[in-house]
Amino acid sequence: MKDAFGNGSEPGVTPDDVLHPAEITVLGVGNVILRDEGFGVRVAEYLDRHYEFPEEVQVIDGGTLGIELTQYVTGTKKLLVIDSINGGAEPGTRFHLHNDEVMMHFQDKLSAHEVGIQDVLALLTVTGRKVPEVVVLGAQPFDLEAGVELSPGMMDLLPAVVEEAIGVLKDWGITPRPRQEVRAMDYDIVAEEDVKNQME
Repeated sequence: MKDAFGNGSEPGVTPDDVLHPAEITVLGVGNVILRDEGFGVRVAEYLDRHYEFPEEVQVIDGGTLGIELTQYVTGTKKLLVIDSINGGAEPGTRFHLHNDEVMMHFQDKLSAHEVGIQDVLALLTVTGRKVPEVVVLGAQPFDLEAGVELSPGMMDLLPAVVEEAIGVLKDWGITPRPRQEVRAMDYDIVAEEDVKNQME
């Protein structure tokens, strides 16, 4: 069985053969069964359902993956992470972090998936594959109880964060096009499943 770095693959397979490089990656992270903790995933799902992106952009549901995210962001030049951020602020407070601010934020390991993102960014840096530009968007959660629906307060924030994400992409020279037909939401397929299937 091969792993995310290609170990165990057939002879002649290189690590790049199992990577998913894209010039720009939009990565939604969080635990969707803890209500507002899944905010980043829900924003990414909304973007994927409502907009079309050029082939140099990938939109990823990272769920609660950790170091496995390396295969999705290695080679990316610009990384937009969307997350539920527990910054000790009032519920609903929005955050916009850029480059050095991102690593300073992740030094306060606030959740398991944030530890994972920090580890991925650190690994890429020490292996000479640092992501040149990283932006993190998020908001302070209202409710972290069990449940798959966002709280009403967090749901109200979703359109504004979607627009903020689109603004970041436009700054990077990408203008998403609204889809003619909105794609159906599939709550059963998440990045964890994709990675598991690829590794079997």
